[in-house]
Amino acid sequence: MLEQPAFGRRLRQLRRERGRSQVELTGPGMSATFLSRLESGARRPTDRSVAYLAERLGVPVESFERHPGESLTDAIASVAALSEREIDAEAADALAAALDSPDDDTDPAMRWHGLAQLARCHEALGDFRRQREALTRLGELSDAMGRTALQVRARLRLARCARDLGDAEAARTAVRQVLAVSREHDVRISASDLVRSKLVLVSAEAELGDLAEAARLVDEVRASLESVDGALAAEVLWTAATVSTRRGDHPRAFSFLLEALGALEGRDDLVLWLRLRLAAASLAMQAMPPLLAEAESFLDSVEPLLKVTGPLRHWHELLFLRAKLAFHQGDASRARDFAGQIDEEGVRSLTYRDRMRLRALREVLDLRAGDREARDRLRQLVTQVETANMPDLAAEIWRTVAETAF
Repeated sequence: MLEQPAFGRRLRQLRRERGRSQVELTGPGMSATFLSRLESGARRPTDRSVAYLAERLGVPVESFERHPGESLTDAIASVAALSEREIDAEAADALAAALDSPDDDTDPAMRWHGLAQLARCHEALGDFRRQREALTRLGELSDAMGRTALQVRARLRLARCARDLGDAEAARTAVRQVLAVSREHDVRISASDLVRSKLVLVSAEAELGDLAEAARLVDEVRASLESVDGALAAEVLWTAATVSTRRGDHPRAFSFLLEALGALEGRDDLVLWLRLRLAAASLAMQAMPPLLAEAESFLDSVEPLLKVTGPLRHWHELLFLRAKLAFHQGDASRARDFAGQIDEEGVRSLTYRDRMRLRALREVLDLRAGDREARDRLRQLVTQVETANMPDLAAEIWRTVAETAF
């Protein structure tokens, strides 16, 4: 029989595979507390408890004797079968535990797939910091395996994750490593991956203040496109809109974004379809003056779909944009309500820029409610953003403050 914590992981795996809750396994001789502690690894299993659980789960007692590698293989298969919407923290934790099992001796290739799936879980949950940890381990394993193709894939994903975290320098470094490794070892990168890696580089250059280089690169990528339609074209146009926004040219940015919306149909890439409309709503509210009717229309179009599909992190983004819209409409109470629905996990799922924007909005709302210390917190926030080399975001925050008399 397995020792703890391996027993608890195996018990949780068997229970999840059979669609049973902890409550359904409790009964005479098995309290909810004891079962929970078994699964967490805090209590050692007894022969009697194992026999009881085997009977309730409808499995032989031998099911709690795992062969090497079985847990990780099963965990990978379980996660791979989930859509982004179905992924939850429990699935991610089960896979992480299987990867960290001290008695696991699966081959490196299987571990590589496990880490790739773990990174996917954290991305779907919007936990970019844990995604970065998984991708860093993935890169280290790729290096140890000496597989340049795997090194390229790991670093491409790491670059995108670093961008989402607001670490533009790390994103730029990772993309440059990808391009250098692919040239040095003649590793073939698909045309779409090559374009997307260059788009990450564009975003990084823009964040680091080299807007001229960012504009040059995005124009180069646009010129290389064979088609003006489809998901890839939409991503390129969206990036072009981002560069124009950083340069303060909101009309041109909005034009690019509308062109991106026209290039993509929902059936091409539903998640991208949703993200583009959220981006359009955000950009509409950054215009001078804000285009509130347009922003509300975009949010209304995505909300029904986000209630039933798409990564949960985009629902948190919708709540933030609803809060921002209500603020612009002069309804501070409604803005506070929407902002209050975003818990700490939801805050972590936002991009760095949106986390800063949400913090600024909450501070402004506190200031309006009479919290005079919020003024100092806003100043500290602007200093933090300026230190991160984001003067356009700092200016945006001050514009938000300017709408509040104090």
